[in-house]
Amino acid sequence: MMMRWSSSLTTSSPADASPSSPPAADPRRAHAQAIKTATTDRYVFNNLITLYSKSNLPTEALRLFHHIAAPNVVSWTALISAFSNTFLCLHHLVSMLRRPTLPNHRTLATLFKSCASLPSFSFGLQLHTLSIKLSLSSEPFTGSALVNFYCKNRLPDEARKAFDRIPHRDEVCYSSIIVGLAQNSRSIEALSYFANMRTSGIASTMYGVSGALRAAAELAALEQCRIIHGHGFVTGLDLDLIVATALVDGYGKCGLVSEARWVFEEHMAEMNIIGWNALMASYAQQGDHDSVMELLPSMEARGIALDEYSFLAILTAFYNAGLVRETELWLTKMRFDYGLEPSLEHYTCLVGAMGRAGRLEDAERIAMTMPFEPDAAVWRALLSTCARHGNVEMARKMAKRLLKFDPRDDSAYVIVANAFAVAGKWDEVKEIWKTMKDGRVRKEGGRSWIEAQGTVHVFLAGDQRHERTAEIYAKLEELMEEIGKLGYVPCWEEVLHHEVGESEKREALMYHSEKLAVAFGLVSGAVPPGKALRIVKNLRICRDCHEAFKYFSRVVEREIIVRDVNRYHSFLDGSCNCRDCW
Repeated sequence: MMMRWSSSLTTSSPADASPSSPPAADPRRAHAQAIKTATTDRYVFNNLITLYSKSNLPTEALRLFHHIAAPNVVSWTALISAFSNTFLCLHHLVSMLRRPTLPNHRTLATLFKSCASLPSFSFGLQLHTLSIKLSLSSEPFTGSALVNFYCKNRLPDEARKAFDRIPHRDEVCYSSIIVGLAQNSRSIEALSYFANMRTSGIASTMYGVSGALRAAAELAALEQCRIIHGHGFVTGLDLDLIVATALVDGYGKCGLVSEARWVFEEHMAEMNIIGWNALMASYAQQGDHDSVMELLPSMEARGIALDEYSFLAILTAFYNAGLVRETELWLTKMRFDYGLEPSLEHYTCLVGAMGRAGRLEDAERIAMTMPFEPDAAVWRALLSTCARHGNVEMARKMAKRLLKFDPRDDSAYVIVANAFAVAGKWDEVKEIWKTMKDGRVRKEGGRSWIEAQGTVHVFLAGDQRHERTAEIYAKLEELMEEIGKLGYVPCWEEVLHHEVGESEKREALMYHSEKLAVAFGLVSGAVPPGKALRIVKNLRICRDCHEAFKYFSRVVEREIIVRDVNRYHSFLDGSCNCRDCW
């Protein structure tokens, strides 16, 4: 199980940041001094409003604002900033326009940030129109805030358009688009902008570097992670805690936990709970529960209290290791020993662990009685384990529950169809395909990618678009012949059209995207001899590829690491660390 914990390790955007400055003195003292001198200087009043804003005293800021005889754009901007966390900031903008006083680039940047966080999408669109009329939308200060606004509203294409309209881009503009695209899972584009920033001679920021690391982590692009780490070292940004934490997360998600641990230990003295959780999650996705548990005494010795994400890592580690009793035990500890209420994600780990152990009825009981409405992830976990244990009728029931969330969820149809295929119930398989066809549900295509010399190469099943296709196919045929000699037998049930001949079935299994990626990795010399081949798959690795990869690791005499949608698989000497449970 891959942990869903984007809310735990976040990548901040420059628009979310406030300038670092020492805490302001009590503004009421400065205000009292102004009263004593009977000043009516608008400059002094504007500064006082800003001080009240930074001291989180917006009511005092508003009271003082009303004493300004002729507020200017600086006065209005200071007032709007004081109320930037509430909808009142939008009200104050309307009042400002009625005066009339026109906003400047700082006013609009503040308001775009407010519209992104409140949220108020429709008002933000009107602000965009206003910024265009005032010729401010292409200014770096306003433009970077606009990029952030669209990214926060899950409109990365609009963010890119806003970025492209900025003629003179600075480091804040680049950081905004890199972080925003990374947060929207547009990882390749985020890395492309990061590379463009570097070739343009624009200085990096900790936000841009951490955003690029997040993108590399999502792709499990180890070489990209190393390149960015090297850049951070040269610029000195690797000393920043935000970047260091992103490096721990990045190396962990790339499957190189030893590197994650090394970075972590370099910064251990200053690491907060987010960094500790990132390292725990790195071990958890490998099922290395011993290493996760080894960290707990060190955390507690430093006074760092476990939070809900710490327990998510602990439970995920036990789930991935197939330890159901320990999963139950630590869920109980979370409530009664640490006083933390488990969330839906914590219960999902328990449901998955029970299902994986074959306790399907217990898993369903937990799902039905836990203090949350089961979501799609719960029913998908149960569906997968029912299919794995051959309980086709229960799998059918779980698929129906899953489809209530999204009738077009292709995974529900595919998993239950596989279960029926393994059971030899081909009429049911045909009925499922007919239902998919009638509902115009298309099966998501499998994609796998591998890095070679800093470039990510993506493959589809049966892909023939690569410039080295002939070499790739020849190498794969050679591999398949070699593993056949070692005893590999194809998993025919993975071919859901049983009426086709054996040669067609063999071909359907042979050219899966992950197999093509392995063959490319070998012919291209993606990594030096003896080093692990690293592949990422967008779906669950199928049984046939899982079996073939165990044999591949014997033939090529090296480790092959695959990160699929569920977990990391480490194939070495003919076995996998998942112990055939995933």
